[in-house]
Amino acid sequence: MKYVNFLFFTTVLTWCYSCQNVGEKQQVTPSNEVDHVLEKVSISEIEEGIKQFIDVKTQEHKGVFPVKDENHDLRMKLVRVHTEYLSNLGPDSHFACVDLVDEHGDVYDVDFFMEGKPGEMTVTSTTVHKLNGKPFYSWKQNKEDKTWYRVALEESSSNLLGVVEGEDAFEFFYSALIPTLDGPAKMWVPLAETDDFQEVVIESIELPGKPQNLHETVYDNTLLYTELGPEDSGKELKIVYSVVRKEKGPYEAEEPDPSIYLASNLLMPKGGRFEDIAKEALGSKLRDSQLVQARALYDYIIDNMRYMKFGNFGNGDSNYACDSKTGNCTEFHSFFISLARSVGIPAKFSIGASIPSDRNEGGIDGYHCWAEFYADGRWWPVDISEANKYTELATYYFGRHPANRIELSRGRDLQVSPGPATGPINFIAYPYLELNGQKERINSTFSFMRKSNG
Repeated sequence: MKYVNFLFFTTVLTWCYSCQNVGEKQQVTPSNEVDHVLEKVSISEIEEGIKQFIDVKTQEHKGVFPVKDENHDLRMKLVRVHTEYLSNLGPDSHFACVDLVDEHGDVYDVDFFMEGKPGEMTVTSTTVHKLNGKPFYSWKQNKEDKTWYRVALEESSSNLLGVVEGEDAFEFFYSALIPTLDGPAKMWVPLAETDDFQEVVIESIELPGKPQNLHETVYDNTLLYTELGPEDSGKELKIVYSVVRKEKGPYEAEEPDPSIYLASNLLMPKGGRFEDIAKEALGSKLRDSQLVQARALYDYIIDNMRYMKFGNFGNGDSNYACDSKTGNCTEFHSFFISLARSVGIPAKFSIGASIPSDRNEGGIDGYHCWAEFYADGRWWPVDISEANKYTELATYYFGRHPANRIELSRGRDLQVSPGPATGPINFIAYPYLELNGQKERINSTFSFMRKSNG
């Protein structure tokens, strides 16, 4: 078994839960020498050293960075350097943890060990640690001599909290109770549809009135529309879907329409202070690729927002998110989209529901939304509110949406004909009910039953 010694300054406890302290055997530096060592090479100099190394090798290999260890032979591009884990291991010996993406859109966490002084660092060893947030190995500390050693994958958990990988299959039950109506009303309901990542079969629909399908053309949504009256008070809307959903990773697509995916929306504007915030958050990364920039904005949202449901939350209002630094998934992703579009990164919004992974039937706690951004010829899925709640999944949710979810609609400011008197629909997951020209609350519930894929 291979043992590793490290300097035990404050960051060592954090390393254990992420990139993990790794490297060739090092003698623990006496405490009175630690400051002297750290003064020689700053964290920013380690970051610059690893970025320069990756940049040079990328240019030498025609735009890709080769990564090879005992189990992998990969062609990669830089996503980000984990500045929180950059460390001095000893005099002229340094550790760096970097996220790189391969040709298929998989994100690998790679550990680097470097030797040398600022401007002269060379990489001495490279190890692939994780794939899409899932470790190939872990590390444990020896209680006796405080050294660190590798733990085989079968000894460490390979499960990702709340995530179903690969494929999931379930029935999804969508229902709502019509409130008391004292006059004519109109209702719009999103219809989940089949796409490249979900196969949807509508098993049954019960809807009062004389429903018809409406096509929303900008984002290609289908909405059910019906007109109601007082006689429909207390009736129930029910839709049963049979769904087979695939885990979603980065996927190739043509350059998106900038008039849609780089535009302002009513509650999701771009430019102004959003451009200022994005540029400040990016700093020197404004010179990097849009993939690196998107990861920096993703991290900015995680670091600066709290998932809290109070105040005027749930509208996907970027200004509210910016001012309060709180909200639910709609605020997290709206804020991200406003920042991304403000620096020229196309981005889009989707909404549906997340299916629990730890049970096979029952209720679902409301809607869930997510986002995607466009870079390097692909749309990249992100789920920032989930990454904020479960920081150990931040790598997974940058470039992945799990199989256990259903998408109900896409886009913002949806316009259909006939449409609401109040104007475009902000976004739609629950039914949109309009009574006497005003939007009315309608109680909606989601539930599911998982079924065997076989």
